[in-house]
This record gives sequence, structure tokens and C-alpha cells, in this order.
Amino acid sequence: MAQELTLAGVTRTFGDRTALDDVGFTVRPGRMTGFIGANGAGKTTAMRIVMGVLAPDSGEVTFDGRPLTLEVRRTFGYMPEERGLYPRMRVAEQLVHLGRVHGLGAQAARRRTHELLERLGLADRADDALQSLSLGNQQRVQVAAALVHDPVLLVLDEPFSGLDPIAVDAMAEHLRERSAAGVPVLFSSHQLELVERLCDDVVLLHQGRVLAAGEAGELRRRRAGRRLRLVVDPFPDERAPAAEGAPTGLAAFLEQVPGVSLHAHDGRTVVVDLAEDADDQALLAQAQAHGAVRELTPVVPTLAEIFREAVR
Repeated sequence: MAQELTLAGVTRTFGDRTALDDVGFTVRPGRMTGFIGANGAGKTTAMRIVMGVLAPDSGEVTFDGRPLTLEVRRTFGYMPEERGLYPRMRVAEQLVHLGRVHGLGAQAARRRTHELLERLGLADRADDALQSLSLGNQQRVQVAAALVHDPVLLVLDEPFSGLDPIAVDAMAEHLRERSAAGVPVLFSSHQLELVERLCDDVVLLHQGRVLAAGEAGELRRRRAGRRLRLVVDPFPDERAPAAEGAPTGLAAFLEQVPGVSLHAHDGRTVVVDLAEDADDQALLAQAQAHGAVRELTPVVPTLAEIFREAVR
């Protein structure tokens, strides 16, 4: 059985507030999964339950098809929301110590520490106290702490927060390598363009419930088809003169096809939304009756657009 992380029916309450409500999704091996949602959606709570920091009220979390134990969780790499390294401890010394805590021998821990500091651009700060580093570099060390023991699963809460573009690229490359080696990677981020660029899968959480989960490209394509880009030459001008009280050129054009509403308009290009019962062929016929149709294509939404529409 593949080593995948699965949450099934996970619910967690704090007093009268439900943080997670019947949450279920899978983080598959060799794939990067983006965990997205507004502040307070429940992402951090779910990650803490995976790592055993919190217990669910109901539901279960399994890895490789088996319930999680302390020994299994020791093989995970975790970057918590609250950064928890020792500020006065030297960077390399701290990473070696954490590698030993996770079961590495002294030589292996030193080797991994050297490799990670080189990869993350921190080799020249190895002997500096953590607190002397910039916040962005402290963030890099925190990520290195999650990676030092070659984890079989990565759970990272906002790992890209506070990083400059160069550091983002370096970290993204390293996470891709870990994923390509078969490691399931789950990370949360508010940077939706970054999630879209990096992730194979996406889980969208809203008010403690999963609104969407699955392959990122498929989620985007699934939302396409009801929004179309239409280019007609010539196209009705919405500012064209009309009889008093009558719709303008563009509005009159759209009124000919039931269930079509204007989303955006820029010269010859119009983006329209189609209701579930609207007929895209009727829209095409109406456009052809007016002029030469240069383009009629589905608009595939970005993750940011899907997120905004889902939580609206």
C-alpha cells in the first residue's frame, strides 16, 4: 500500500466553536498538496491533529493505511505556525541537535545539516545565533529543521511566509525534490499563485469544512465551461445610442440569449457567465448573426478566483 496520509471524518470543537467539521482528504505520495483557506478556516488545527499536538473529537488520521503512533510521527517533518527554535543557539548546532532527536546518528546529522544550509543559502551563517538572523533567514532555518531527518511526510504551515523571491525559489526546488522522491507534502499558504504553480493537488477549507479537494488542474477545469470569452468583430458597443429606456447595444445583444450575464467587457472582447441551463450554442449563433466570431473559449479560473467564489 502506498504511503499516503488520509484524514477521514475528522471533527474538532473548542467549546461551542466547531473548528473542523467532518474533514476528509488524502495527501498522496510523490505529490505536493496545497492547503488553502481563509484565516480561521481550520488548516492549522488539521495539521496539529496530524502531528498529534491535538486529538480529534471524532474521525481518524492514518498513514500507510495504519493509525498514527508517536513512532510514526517521529518520521514526519513538521513546521508549525508558531516557530519554535532556540533563539540563542547556533544555527548548525541546533539542526544537528534536532536531527539527533529524530534518530539520526551524529555524523549523519552533521552531514544533513551541512547539505541543507548549503541548499538554503545559509552556510555562511552556520555558527551564528539564530536570533542574529533576519526573519526571512530564521524562516529558512525553521524549514531546515523540518527537513533535517529526511522525513517520510512533510507538513508545513505557511512555509513561504516572509521569504524573498530567491528564498521562495530555493525552498520550492527542495520541496519538489522531496516530492519527486516519493514524499507526500502538505503545506498551507495564502499565496495562491504559488500554490497554483507548485501543487499537484489542492484542498480548500472554509469554516472547518472541505469545499473542494483533488487534482489542481482538474479543479480548475471543472469550474471552466460556464464562463466564456467571446471575441466578435465588430461587437456591439455598450455605449451605443439607443431609444430612451431601451437597452444599449451590448445589453441588447446579451438579452437575446437567456441565462447569459456579463462578467467583463473590453472592446471587442466580452467575458460572460452562463447559468446552468444556458445554451452556449445559442450564444454562438447570436454572435455569428452580429459579426465574425474570432474566439469563443472557456475561461479556466485561477485558484484565487475559485477560492473567492467558493467562500463568497
